[in-house]
Amino acid sequence: MKVWVYGDDINTDMLFPGKYTYTCSEPSEIKPHLLEDLDPDFAKQVRPGDIIFAGRNFGCGSSREQPVVGLKAVGIEAVVAKSFARIFYRAAINQGLLLIESPDAIDTYQPGDKVELDLAKSRIRVAGKDFSFPQLPPEILDIRSAGGLLAYTRNKLASREGKAEG
Repeated sequence: MKVWVYGDDINTDMLFPGKYTYTCSEPSEIKPHLLEDLDPDFAKQVRPGDIIFAGRNFGCGSSREQPVVGLKAVGIEAVVAKSFARIFYRAAINQGLLLIESPDAIDTYQPGDKVELDLAKSRIRVAGKDFSFPQLPPEILDIRSAGGLLAYTRNKLASREGKAEG
């Protein structure tokens, strides 16, 4: 697992250039352009299970979903930041992308430090030091497990229909 480190105010155009907004909508079309203006190596080198560490206001800018869809599609385990833009935060919930606010973990991290996430204990370990973060609501974890809000909703509806028939 690699930790990708970025600063404050990483906006949606940095995550996915706006010039592709109307030409790329499928994850396979989005992936090659992720962070291309900020970090040209990201799309080529990112692997499932990698984590992004960032500063304040991550995901600010427009409300396009491509940045979140792309990060989820390449398998980003979580984005850990000092804070998130609200629109990005909501889009991440919709897609099942895990976002964690932990300013102290961000400030502690040094390149090469080992990072571990423990969602059950609401803890992130950086270089052997533990940092807690607010417990994620069960619904958000369920949405993430289902693969996003759409899949979660379909599962809930199917479950209700199954109970009605039985």
